[in-house]
Order: sequence, then structure tokens, then C-alpha cells
Amino acid sequence: MATFLQGLSLVTNKFSGLTWDHPRGKNALIASAKQSYGLINWDLHSLEGFESAPIAEICNSYDLVVLDHPHLGEALTHGCLKPLATVFDAPFLAQMAKQTLGPSFDSYTMAGQQWALPLDSATQVMATRADLINGASLKNYSDVIEYSKATSTLAMCIAGPHAFLSFLSIACAIDPEMELREGDTCVPSQIAEEAMEILIQLVENSPEFAFGFNPIAMLEHMSTNDDISVCPLIYGYVNYASDSTPHPLTYQNAPYISNGTPGSIIGGTGIAISNKCEVSSELKEYLMWLMSENVQSHFIPDHDGQPSHKAAWGDARLNASFQNFYSNTTPTLAGGSIRPRYNGYIAFQSGASQFIREGLSQKLTAKHISAVLKEQFWKSKKDAT
Repeated sequence: MATFLQGLSLVTNKFSGLTWDHPRGKNALIASAKQSYGLINWDLHSLEGFESAPIAEICNSYDLVVLDHPHLGEALTHGCLKPLATVFDAPFLAQMAKQTLGPSFDSYTMAGQQWALPLDSATQVMATRADLINGASLKNYSDVIEYSKATSTLAMCIAGPHAFLSFLSIACAIDPEMELREGDTCVPSQIAEEAMEILIQLVENSPEFAFGFNPIAMLEHMSTNDDISVCPLIYGYVNYASDSTPHPLTYQNAPYISNGTPGSIIGGTGIAISNKCEVSSELKEYLMWLMSENVQSHFIPDHDGQPSHKAAWGDARLNASFQNFYSNTTPTLAGGSIRPRYNGYIAFQSGASQFIREGLSQKLTAKHISAVLKEQFWKSKKDAT
């Protein structure tokens, strides 16, 4: 398997793929395409496109799609993805489930089928500038709130969908057993109000200039400037822990409430096959190669990617190269929660985030904001039926 690309000398079919335009999302895939004699032609779209572009339209144009698991409900409604059980045998898929860290594999399981391979694993963790926090202990939300009051350098990432995702992560820290993936329930009112109150306290002491930063912009700013020392909830990008950055970031577990369990909503990416794709033996072998332990632990991270394989996250070489990014945040990813994935969720997520930002700006109460979110959630469910 590890020698597949080197041994491929003739490609009978060429395939089109779409991934997202960041070194973590594109460099390893583009490099693999070059080594596979152009088996895949990878196009790119922005992080915002990755988070919100209509999946059915994408699948009409591409054979392979790198996607976010909340798009599954929409994809299944439109019937635009190929069930992986029609491509791979059961032992291979079982091995993928076993080797993947945390719930990343499960996040692409829906309606009794597997719809994507977990190419990349990520979740909301804490990013810090170790050289600026002066040894501050930032383990739980009480620590983080006190730090935010004492300094003007703690920033929250609330652009795009991330205001709502941060709210969800805090709610999951309050109740780590909360199950949201099926989209049949929303965050209970008491937990929602408590989570929103924490978010309000964190945002009110955050610098306003950072409110428009998506995770990439926030991490790039933190690694090149000295005015933000902590972002307590942000999707981890190993790239900004590299010694090649001006100021490498140190990542640690997301904050907890009282029981030591970090709350976090997982992200990451899966690689799915559109229904229009006619899978060849070369394409199947290519996808199996991408998921192999050697590729996940070497080729992908060596080309700026962020693997999903347990072995890669525990690899001493990788951790030494990236400020222990993987080992520092493994507990958060391992215990991460899966977002709702029903048809209509993506639009709800965008609208909910926008309302949270408006509520924060207007100084609305946590009770009021969380009540409106609950109304919006159930309306989105009704509209989707």
C-alpha cells in the first residue's frame, strides 16, 4: 500500500476533486496528485466555501469532495454522495473506525452508512502564546475568565459560524454527555443560559478588532503579532505551531467547567465520493493509501496536513516538531462532540452565529439570546421537513 503512488505508471481515468485553500487542506493532496501521475486534479475553495457552500452543487461538479460532517444531512437529502460500503469492504471500514482518533470517523456515519473517510482531525482547543502568558494556568473557564479580566490580550473567535460553535463547546463542557449529532434535540435551556453567560463574559473583554477573524486569520495574527496571547476556543491548526512561524503557538486542551472534561465541538475534514464518480481501482487504491498509517504519520504531516490516525497523533517526531500540538490536545479531540447534521443545519448554524454576535453587541441577556436560539433551532427543523 505504501508504494502505491510510486508504482502507478498508467492512469486510465482522471478524477476531479475539491478541497479548501489552506496549506493544511491542500498541500498534501496536491503533492499526492503529482506523485500519482495526475490521477486527481484538485481545485480549491475558501474556508468559508468549505463551511457553507451547497454540497449538492459541489457534487455535481466533482468526483471527490473534502467536506465538513454537518453537510451530511443536506447531502443525503439530495442523494449526492456514494455510500462507502459500495466501494470498500467491511474490514477496511472497520479498520478506519479503529485507527481514527476520537469521533472523527463516526461523524461521517449517518443513516446506517459511512459517507466519508476521516482525512483530517481537528476540534476546538486553546491556542496560546507561551512567551506572553507568563506561566498563567489556564485550565478551566474560571481561570480563563479571570485572565480575560486581567489582560486585554484574550480574544474570542466568533466570526462566521464560530460564535455558535464556541457556544456549543462551552455547553458540552457543562454537560459532556450531551448528544446533538442526530439533530433531534437542542441544548437544554439551563445549560444554554449558563454557556451563553460564560461566552458573554469572555467576549466583553476581548479586543473588538479580532471579532471578524476566522480561525485562520486569528491564528495567523497571533503567530505574527503580540497583542493576542490566548484564544480559548479555536479549531486547532498544527501549521501555526511550527518553528517556521515567527512566533509558534502552543496549544492545550479546551477549558473545562468543574469535572476536568474539556468541552469541544469537533471539526476536521472527510473525503467523500460523489454519486457521479465512476470509481476505478486506481482511485480506490489512492484513497486507501491516503488513510494508511505510514502516509498519515509521514506524508500528510510532512506536507502541512493534519492527520486523523491515532498513531500520528502519538508520534514523538511530530510532537517534537510542533510544540507537542498533538499530545497536548489529544484528550480534547478524543472526548469531542459531534454537531447536528440534519438537512438545514448549515443555514441554522450561520443564522445562530449572526444572532449571537448581534446579541452580544446589543448587550442582550444570556437568557434572551439562548431562548431565541432555541426558537431558531426548532424553526430550522420545521422548515427542513
